[in-house]
Amino acid sequence: MTTITDIPEAIKVQPLDGFKLYLEFNDGVNGTVDLSHLKGKGVFELWNQSDNFFKVHIDDCGGIAWSDKVDIDALNCYLKIINKTFEEYAGY
Repeated sequence: MTTITDIPEAIKVQPLDGFKLYLEFNDGVNGTVDLSHLKGKGVFELWNQSDNFFKVHIDDCGGIAWSDKVDIDALNCYLKIINKTFEEYAGY
């Protein structure tokens, strides 16, 4: 079973065209996540000006962020890259 100390941390984020992110994690996992389905929805209206998407960074809490009001959970991106649910990853 996975514990909180086992949860990987994002160490690199690079924006790509088409509202995709390339991510690297401290356990060696890396890959691309397509976020195009979020563009223009709710807080992600920020991306309607596409320059804003390219302002992505890893925030102080380890989240993938564009501002102090727009972020996504790095673990969810990790799970998409490894193609597992949290339950599968955690061993439940």
